[in-house]
Amino acid sequence: MPKTSLNALLFICGWLACLLGGGPWLWVVAVVLLVHLLHIGSWQREGKLLMSVFLFGSAVDSFLLQLGVFDFGEPRQLVPLNQALTWLLLGTTLCHCLAWTARPLWRASLIGAGFALLSYGASTWLNVMSLPYGNTATLTLLAAIWAAGLPVLHGFARLYSADRHPA
Repeated sequence: MPKTSLNALLFICGWLACLLGGGPWLWVVAVVLLVHLLHIGSWQREGKLLMSVFLFGSAVDSFLLQLGVFDFGEPRQLVPLNQALTWLLLGTTLCHCLAWTARPLWRASLIGAGFALLSYGASTWLNVMSLPYGNTATLTLLAAIWAAGLPVLHGFARLYSADRHPA
């Protein structure tokens, strides 16, 4: 199986595990990350990128949680671990199966908006979270945020790639 196809399949498995929620499924994410780091990428090449995407996405989602955009059914300061881990999983795709989305910029924005609708829409549909300001308004806001966010994440990937290959 080509590495980009394996990368996409691993991401989907991990994302579904996160979506199905928490504890019992999170071992799947650990396996996905292990397979990715052993067969597709490496911690040495991608560690900074994975951590940056994890922190960036988790921070944005936690900020939106504090603004009341998300409701996970209990008072909390940070998004749940399964929600945060989706960002770590996304980081595994930026230099592999989603590398084609980096350029041109409009493509990254369009894909970012689409992924936001898919991911947050699925979370809402499966009752992982609710959107107190209404689904349409909130999903539109999230699509706009991630239309800007995915190009930023691709910028991290380019930055760290340039660090490995100085001119």
